[in-house]
Amino acid sequence: MEQQTGQACIICGQEKEEGIVIVSHFICEDCESEMVRTEAEDVKYDFFISRMKKINLRMHA
Repeated sequence: MEQQTGQACIICGQEKEEGIVIVSHFICEDCESEMVRTEAEDVKYDFFISRMKKINLRMHA
């Protein structure tokens, strides 16, 4: 069995090795890149916002 060394992305939920950490929450490189390119009018924008809110909720829990 292959050992996973990555972290679970809070946006896509996949285990990845490359990305950023914001307040101890990992966002993979792919999701970070897609979020930066997403316009506010895009349907995915609301999805990204809802996933990012998890960071805020966990900070104040």
